[in-house]
Amino acid sequence: MTHDAAARLAAFLDELEGARRGRAVTLVVVTKRHPASLVRELAEAGHRDFGESRHPESRDKAAELADLDLTWHFVGQLQRNKARQVASYAHVLHSIDATSLVDALEGGEPGHERPVRDALVQVNLTDDPQRGGVDPAGLDALAERVAASAALRLRGVMAVAPLGEEPARAFERLARLAERVRAIDPDAGWISAGMSGDWREALEHGATHLRIGTAITGNRPPGL
Repeated sequence: MTHDAAARLAAFLDELEGARRGRAVTLVVVTKRHPASLVRELAEAGHRDFGESRHPESRDKAAELADLDLTWHFVGQLQRNKARQVASYAHVLHSIDATSLVDALEGGEPGHERPVRDALVQVNLTDDPQRGGVDPAGLDALAERVAASAALRLRGVMAVAPLGEEPARAFERLARLAERVRAIDPDAGWISAGMSGDWREALEHGATHLRIGTAITGNRPPGL
């Protein structure tokens, strides 16, 4: 094993330390399409928060690495018919964008024991209704629905900066939307924003969770 990913992780953490200005920030290393061995390498280096976006790949990876004390974040689009399966292994759901997902997560047989999962409401910062995330106009109603759910704990908001827009402007809007969610639940202070190319701008506008892939994992294996 080359330990390249562990070295990149250490380098990124050094950068983050200088940029976070004493604020608590959770680094979610996004390992989609990478083998479980890479996750294990990073876990052996001390990291515990990992992001995945494809079911059943993420399910299988979580099962293979069940011997490790990891926190799994599902950061991809959730499908209603897969939502309960994802919630069976993912501890944090970053992409709640419709009440139908909340309904699905509350489903199951009467008396069925289900884990209560941390949840972020994904906001669509673009003008394209086909993109993932709730329209900002519907944010408050969805956040209230999540807050009232017995299956979820409302933690805050998540978004992806639109292509073609300065990330700082997008994250500034997200910060204002996050204030609306905190007005619904003062404990919902998480902002999941920022990826390998724009994490510094996200931090400047209050991001508490960074979703970092290639800057740490390197390029995906050929053919994936």
